[in-house]
Amino acid sequence: MKKLVSVLLTILSVAVGALFIYSAYTKLYTIQSFESFQYSIVEYVKLPWLLAAIGGRYLIGVEMGLGILLITHLWGKNKWVPKAAAILTIIFSIYLVYLWIYAGNDINCGCFGDAIWMSPSASLIKNAGLLIALQIITRYHNGFRNIKLAWTGAVIAIACSVVPFVLYPLPDTHPQWLQKGRFQLDMTKLYEPGKTDAPSVDLRKGKHVIAFFSLKCPHCQMAAYKMHIMKVNNPSLPFQMVIAGKDENKAEFFKKTKAENIPYTKLKGEDFTNLVGFSWPVIYLVKDGWVEAQTDYVTMSQGAIEDWLAKP
Repeated sequence: MKKLVSVLLTILSVAVGALFIYSAYTKLYTIQSFESFQYSIVEYVKLPWLLAAIGGRYLIGVEMGLGILLITHLWGKNKWVPKAAAILTIIFSIYLVYLWIYAGNDINCGCFGDAIWMSPSASLIKNAGLLIALQIITRYHNGFRNIKLAWTGAVIAIACSVVPFVLYPLPDTHPQWLQKGRFQLDMTKLYEPGKTDAPSVDLRKGKHVIAFFSLKCPHCQMAAYKMHIMKVNNPSLPFQMVIAGKDENKAEFFKKTKAENIPYTKLKGEDFTNLVGFSWPVIYLVKDGWVEAQTDYVTMSQGAIEDWLAKP
């Protein structure tokens, strides 16, 4: 019976460790997933970009290191590894509660990057299960207690915390999509050589309303439908859509939005997120290539846009 319990506890520890490693991996496996995790910290916690960049990398590295140590049973003195894993899970849970209150439950919390969409409430349930499992492991299961092995665990933990900084070095400047106030919009990718669907007008000259939409984003679809109605009412409105997403989703997007009357160009996912980040839709009021104002699908109105266009 004791052997069976020991085997089950070992399986539980390995499963928890594997989940920690997978969670870290999904945040690192593409630059989009990694930057999305950073962006959620900036957007919802309101941390400065540099602090979010450092903290995000460190948390992912710690998550990876704890996962490896849980699997290998290198738990250190006084079982600090499963205890630290529980503390990290509690920290993430506090963030999830804040995220749920601040942004609602209909968002991806980023716990598994872009690999698995998970709402804050679902992730909190997952974390509750993790905390129970870690409590059981800490109380009833023993790891390796050899002093030399303990030092090995410390080395692994430190090495893993460095990995995200090596894969994604800290940027020299914060992304353009975090700019505040008036700034020049980099539209190089919209007009790069060989692009067959480049805008038919030069968006770097004159006034334009440029909307960045993800094809599967429901709020983007609402904004596009709203723009379609405005364009019907006033065909002279200088609207331009920049879309991103899989081609098979394009037909459904235009079916829902009826926005065929608005010109559009498509960008690759990485080019799109590099330009406007990870929270959509993004709707800019642009004059001579400079973003003068920003609106959203709720506050956007035909009257306000026409008033802006009438200004010199």
